[in-house]
Amino acid sequence: MDKHYVIGVDFGTLTARGVLVDVDSGEEAAVSIQGYQDAVIDTALPGSNLPLPPEFALQNPQDYEDALEGILRDLWQKADVDPRRIIGIGIDFTSCTMLPLDEELVPLCYNPLYRKSPHSWPKLWKHHAAQQQADRINQLARARGERFIKRYGNASSCEWMFAKILETLEKAPEVYTATHRFVEAADWIVYLLTGTLCKSSVNAGFKAFWSSDEGYPSEDFFAALHPAMKNVIAEKIGPEVHGISAPAGHLCPRMAQATGLSTDTMVAVGNIDAHISFPATGATQDSTMLMIMGTSLCHILISSRETQINGIGGIVRDGVLPGFFGYEAGQAAVGDIYDWFVSNAVPSEYLEEVQKRNINIYDLMNEKMARLAPGASGVLALDWWNGNRSLLVDSDLSGLLLGVTLSTTAEDIYRALVEATAFGSRMIVEAFEAGGVPVSQVYACGGLAFKAPQVMQIFSDILGKPIAISSIKQTSALGAAMYGAVAAGRSRGGYDTIFEAAERMTRPPSVTYRPNPAYREIYGRLYREYVKLHDYFGKGPNHVMQTLRQIKNDVCAAG
Repeated sequence: MDKHYVIGVDFGTLTARGVLVDVDSGEEAAVSIQGYQDAVIDTALPGSNLPLPPEFALQNPQDYEDALEGILRDLWQKADVDPRRIIGIGIDFTSCTMLPLDEELVPLCYNPLYRKSPHSWPKLWKHHAAQQQADRINQLARARGERFIKRYGNASSCEWMFAKILETLEKAPEVYTATHRFVEAADWIVYLLTGTLCKSSVNAGFKAFWSSDEGYPSEDFFAALHPAMKNVIAEKIGPEVHGISAPAGHLCPRMAQATGLSTDTMVAVGNIDAHISFPATGATQDSTMLMIMGTSLCHILISSRETQINGIGGIVRDGVLPGFFGYEAGQAAVGDIYDWFVSNAVPSEYLEEVQKRNINIYDLMNEKMARLAPGASGVLALDWWNGNRSLLVDSDLSGLLLGVTLSTTAEDIYRALVEATAFGSRMIVEAFEAGGVPVSQVYACGGLAFKAPQVMQIFSDILGKPIAISSIKQTSALGAAMYGAVAAGRSRGGYDTIFEAAERMTRPPSVTYRPNPAYREIYGRLYREYVKLHDYFGKGPNHVMQTLRQIKNDVCAAG
């Protein structure tokens, strides 16, 4: 009997990663990774020397197109598989990444009339220049008693759809007027594959205030936010939303010709990278949390209970797995903080040691960090190098190091940064549990989960919970492939539900980290001090971090 295969493509911040997997076993037949030529555009637009404003993070949609076509061709050719045996394709994307499109659904930045405006380019999830717009959305929604804002812990993020749209309207009204549709990048990728713009309920629910019960916020709310946005849903978004288990359509002839695949191949509705990882770990039980650990950290929790928790980034029915309420929280920087440290603060002798021993600088820092006893450095940090996503939802917050002396070493600071990111995760877990949503099991996937055992042990020690590590390296891509199998359906050789796919296509965890009881007391003391700093700088009367950010922006704007 001929095998059937599915493809999953995971669009990350710097690369797109694709897998071709056996539908029956989930076994990888091929992996393809393609980088983006322009990566994160945060200094100047391609071909321009004009500096971008502070906090901008853009991308080039041509990079997405090139990666998509290249991966789809590369996978079946590497595996030497008959393309007709590939029955489904699934897509996920780091979110919220928003594109302005014209009436032909072509990115507006391709048009020479708008190319020089940074607002015509895709705004990546880490674009934080819309904080003022997010603040106004939150203030208005709370003042009006809008029900939708309660689903997001009474605070939405500058990373989300409508803050970015409002920023475009106010900073570049000509771009707003010319935009026919503002879309999530995942939905646009599905459009490239099928020729149909099919908006995902996951993106709409977690990033654009939509719910299956109430739809989008009212015209009255948007009109109060800005008169030009009264009809934003009808004119710029479109009301149709599709569930994640539904097929978006067949592969269109143009894409089939470009990639060598068949028009019989079904394409799934787009998804978010963190959320689609959940079924790929095999974690389908109530009260399970998955930590997707990379440059940032997403905490995705499924629960049979629905409740509002301040600072939690969203509650979406069926938003992660059918039959559960999906909760999202996160930290805007984790791996990025570690990367900042090794790029800017590692002593020269450590770099020499790396060369002599032919090892990775992260491995060296993790090795040195692991020799330190918890609390021995006397250093404590706040993990807000890229703002706070949860629970304060404020991108203007910044990092803090406390307790540094002339005897402090590089590994002292590095360990304090790692511990701070784990303390931030502990605050999120405790917020869930205090709100009546238990966290019974914790899984982790992503680059840090695979590559940094010392980091994962610290997280387990500080959370006080075992952490099971997914055995799948390309977890998001496998999750996307699984939804590709569901889009195809059992009649075509796939599955009718994501639970059936998870039962057949996943593997048990590769390792489980367990908390060291000897560290419980000292980490409890350190955590209490972390919470005091968190509340003082994040909630208290001293807004020095926001003031410093404003001074910086004023100086940069003045030239």
